[in-house]
Amino acid sequence: MKIYIVGSVASGKTTLAKKLSKQLAIDYFEADCIAYHQTTNGRVKRSPEEQVQEIMAIDACGEWIIEGVYRREYHCLLALSDKIIFLDTPLWVRNYRIVTRFIKQQLQLEACEYHSDIQMLQMMFKWTKDFENKRNQFETMLSTYENKLVKTKTTSIHL
Repeated sequence: MKIYIVGSVASGKTTLAKKLSKQLAIDYFEADCIAYHQTTNGRVKRSPEEQVQEIMAIDACGEWIIEGVYRREYHCLLALSDKIIFLDTPLWVRNYRIVTRFIKQQLQLEACEYHSDIQMLQMMFKWTKDFENKRNQFETMLSTYENKLVKTKTTSIHL
């Protein structure tokens, strides 16, 4: 089984990936860790070609769950996956999660791979707004994969 979980910032993608990983005994991968990698100089973004190479290396190992926001570099995941889960959590829930995640990170109650600061908080709200503005295009693109698409508003899903 190859599962691609896609959705906006704070939609619950990682939570769902962890649940399904445990339920199905399949490793999950965060798309941010495909896009970025840690070096001695800090977090560095991979080139689009390097990101696709990372995806192909994961795919070559067999079953997987990959979760993340949609990026053009990840388009191949739509074709490679057996199941695409579009986690379409309501906007108010995502906004609430962005704020609570930021507070937890500032209080050092929750770890993160990125630098959690006010600029990142603002970017998360921007990315959420951008997603909403491009929602129709995104859903139209996903509709071409209708035979393997599952659209849900919650992380309570069983495959």
